[in-house]
Amino acid sequence: MTELALALLIALLAGLAVLVTAVARTVWIIPQARARNVERLGRYHRTLQPGISFVVPFVDRVKPLIDLREQVVSFKAQPVITEDNVVVHIDTVLFFQVTDPRAADYEIVDYIKAIEQLTATTLRNVIGTLDLEATLTSRDRINTALRGVLDDASGKWGIRVTRVEIKAIEPPPSIKDAMEKQMRAEREKRAAILRAEGDRQSAILTAEGEKQAAILRAEGARQATILEAQGQATAIDQVFTAVHEADPDPKLLAYQYLQTLPKLAQGEGNTFWVIPSEVTSALESVTKAFTRGLEKTAAVPRPRPGSAEAGERETPPYELAPGQQWPAALEQARTRAE
Repeated sequence: MTELALALLIALLAGLAVLVTAVARTVWIIPQARARNVERLGRYHRTLQPGISFVVPFVDRVKPLIDLREQVVSFKAQPVITEDNVVVHIDTVLFFQVTDPRAADYEIVDYIKAIEQLTATTLRNVIGTLDLEATLTSRDRINTALRGVLDDASGKWGIRVTRVEIKAIEPPPSIKDAMEKQMRAEREKRAAILRAEGDRQSAILTAEGEKQAAILRAEGARQATILEAQGQATAIDQVFTAVHEADPDPKLLAYQYLQTLPKLAQGEGNTFWVIPSEVTSALESVTKAFTRGLEKTAAVPRPRPGSAEAGERETPPYELAPGQQWPAALEQARTRAE
């Protein structure tokens, strides 16, 4: 009896295990943006969509989960030879998405590795038609060419390549050093051009400023000269008008000439000076005038000293006050008169 009970317990436990396994193999819950392929008796039967699904246990086999979201994979640097025989290492980043779980599972063994190898071969074909300079400056062109080739080749695998990016392009160290020297020389050239352009603009502006300043100074000097000339003309006109209105006689004019003579010899560098003919004529007129006056004075009897008439005049008419001197012409006239 004990052995029978033990056998029944073992059978019950085995049946329970088979039941649990059958239920586990029957009910499948698929997450969102995922998919599973189902094989029935070794052949593709259907694809399980997100949600709860049921299959026939021990008859249907559910394959591993396939991610339907967009995926990013970075490939290691690939050595590529350019058209001018320069070896560069290029890192690429690929963005792709599984659009057909059945094709991705049955058309290719490992679509990640297949895409990587296809990217390397396509990259060599594209870079082989470009030189180093074009390779470094044509990333958009390379990305577009890679995306077109990869999308066409991976379409039958149920893969859609959405984007391809060149992450890095590493030329050899010698090329990098030459490029740095070239860029340094180019920057120095641009700096020298900018400095020369700045100096040129500064010189132009300085010259323009000096030109404007010279024009303004000349204009000011011209205006000042004009005003000074106008003032002198007005003064001369006023003096001329005043002289003509006063109607001076020749004696006054001759006396004015005599007052001007000392001013002609006041300069330190004047070793000789020329007397105008008008001054000589004026002196002759003054001499004649004073000579006639002295002759009239000489005809009058001179009073004796001590007389009453002498007391009325203390100083002779032709004598000067202390400190004054007769002009030379008048002195000669006075001497002749005495």
